[in-house]
Amino acid sequence: MPNGKLPFPSYAGHLSAPPSWRCIDFISDIHLDPDLPKTTACLAQYLRTTPADAVLILGDLFEAWIGDDVRFESYESQCVDMLANAGRRLYLGIMVGNRDFLVGSELVTACHAHALQDPTVLRAWNQTCLLMHGDELCLADTSYLQFRSQVRQTAWQERFLAQPLPQRQAAANQMRQASQMHQKSMAQTDWADVDEATAGNWMTDSGAQCLVHGHTHRPRTESFGPGVRHVLSDWDLDHTSQPRAQVLRWTEVGFNRIDLAT
Repeated sequence: MPNGKLPFPSYAGHLSAPPSWRCIDFISDIHLDPDLPKTTACLAQYLRTTPADAVLILGDLFEAWIGDDVRFESYESQCVDMLANAGRRLYLGIMVGNRDFLVGSELVTACHAHALQDPTVLRAWNQTCLLMHGDELCLADTSYLQFRSQVRQTAWQERFLAQPLPQRQAAANQMRQASQMHQKSMAQTDWADVDEATAGNWMTDSGAQCLVHGHTHRPRTESFGPGVRHVLSDWDLDHTSQPRAQVLRWTEVGFNRIDLAT
């Protein structure tokens, strides 16, 4: 629903940084997959060495997630171990995205993490930020939003998760191929962006001075709505001539982007 008419959701989460936090990192769109070994290794190295007190993952940690039982598979179990090691020493927050919307409580618990609602209102250093994956407010992408509405329904998810693992994997591959074909049919600059009027209303309603989101794969910091938005980078160190892996770091003095791809 364009033109700022979508109300701020009552299910929004709220997170207040404790006084002990000195550094909060935001990442998104890592798209972990066995076909991305360099990207996976980069994330592992980052999680081992970040000075952050909290790492908040704003969606699409995985390229696809077909149910928490997949966490016992070889590659996925390695990812769980990597995330759990981080979750034991810092606050690890996981928000689902459009690729991994089936991440559930079993995976979050196994990673010693915390589930982040989409959106979440974060308060730190007397400031307020609105955190989102971003897909929900790409209002111009009507075909995707229809798909999103369907697959976020409890009944649809229960039917899907009741299928055997190979059948779910095949369905996920089909959905991923369809998404990739759709993306390739358009220039990246033509991909739908977050609707500024609606996002601005949500920022006002939540008292946020800034918006942090991923999904669009167009990292930037700019004036937006009643404040500022920080768009997170996607990660890819394996299949591109322009490697990407950014962290957005927030401290008491402000925001800073850390480039891990250099």
